Amino acid sequence: MIRYRVRTDLSTSLHDELSADVRLLDWAPGDVAATIQTGDHGPAFFSGWRPPRPAADLLMLGAAAYCVDKTARRSRRPDRWTRDLALELPVGDVSAWAKADWPQVLNFLTGDHWDVAAYASTGHPLTGVRGVPAGPQPTGLGVDAVCLFSGGLDSLCGVIDLLEEDPNRTLCLVSHHEGGQASTAQQDLYAQLTAHYGTHRLALRRLYLRPAPANQWQTRPLPRTRENTTRARSMLFLSTALAIAASCGPNVPVYIPENGFIGINVPLTRARFGSLSTRTTHPHFMNLLHAAALTVGVGNPILNPYRLATKGEMLASSRNPSLLGRLAPVSVSCAHPEAPRWSKRRQGNCGYCFPCLIRRSAMAHVGWDNDEYAWDALTEAVLLDSQKQRGSDLRAVVNGAFTPRPDRDALRNGPLPAGERRAFVDVWRRGQAELRTWLASGAEGDLAQIIGALQ
Repeated sequence: MIRYRVRTDLSTSLHDELSADVRLLDWAPGDVAATIQTGDHGPAFFSGWRPPRPAADLLMLGAAAYCVDKTARRSRRPDRWTRDLALELPVGDVSAWAKADWPQVLNFLTGDHWDVAAYASTGHPLTGVRGVPAGPQPTGLGVDAVCLFSGGLDSLCGVIDLLEEDPNRTLCLVSHHEGGQASTAQQDLYAQLTAHYGTHRLALRRLYLRPAPANQWQTRPLPRTRENTTRARSMLFLSTALAIAASCGPNVPVYIPENGFIGINVPLTRARFGSLSTRTTHPHFMNLLHAAALTVGVGNPILNPYRLATKGEMLASSRNPSLLGRLAPVSVSCAHPEAPRWSKRRQGNCGYCFPCLIRRSAMAHVGWDNDEYAWDALTEAVLLDSQKQRGSDLRAVVNGAFTPRPDRDALRNGPLPAGERRAFVDVWRRGQAELRTWLASGAEGDLAQIIGALQ
């Protein structure tokens, strides 16, 4: 069991019973002694809003879960995946947190065994953070809704649709980053969206958060090595968005623009079962999260307007296709956009990871498959080499899209909501059809021969 404890007041001494093996997650934006690093000391992100205490505690859970996920290596477990993780969190209402099933939420999301315990703390986690309004009452940004904004194609499509749907709607876009290509895309897209819709309709909050590198001022520095699977990132993303929404009011919604095909994320092969296929926006995770958040006092709606649509259908139904088509090339949907630089290729969308392949099939669905990618999955034979990890997603996609599969496979990444199983199976089938159409119509060389043999 790897144990972590969150502190939001670094002036408090450690309890004698806190064993030496417990890892400290110290939250103190602007303090070099913190082990949860928040980039530019917080002002740009936290300026002008203060959530109610339950939502602030939820934000701490998301930050802590992300840092736990990043600093507990899977490779050191017997199965090289499943970890036993314990997290202690300071909260305002211990009894409410004891009733919420956070272990179930995190277990499903990350594929680990979590134990989440709360201990009493009277101090609001954001008190004293530079830019946060003082006082006990919540203070919001005056927006109508909060929308996750990763810099990818789905979030871009979602923001455009939300702004077009209601000309008076104002949005706060919430992003998380640690630098890199996705961070650049977030800024570039925001600049072009505000140029089109006006700065009065959009606010951007970009959270830079990660486990802090070790230094001499920290009470207990975190391990230097990092885990790269980061299954808990969506917990940080959503808890942050819920905190901002709650600061504006209990009914302010959080929108998650994500296509339903990726949402249920049916494993491409039997080797990718369970949390080996990410569950970032799986409807079961969404339901578990909302129920637990409601239990601790955060009841803001969590909405995904595209939960029953494929990515191609999202693009085809855009409320402003000309704007979306113009900005789509700026978006980054890639799982590892910096990877191409090691091969001296164009950074951005690599072209061979699963998100890039889904992106291309969706763009082809609306006649926009003319973006530049570091690798062309339709033509580069090197991606078919079974000895090369780079092409594993393409090979799995081809196998999954052209091999007959029973409807029950739609349940392989988690249970589906009661009464909606048929609808989600249909989304999965239509997403597969988009992939098959794109691959069969554009593949060349060895890939075309493989697809021809499978058809």
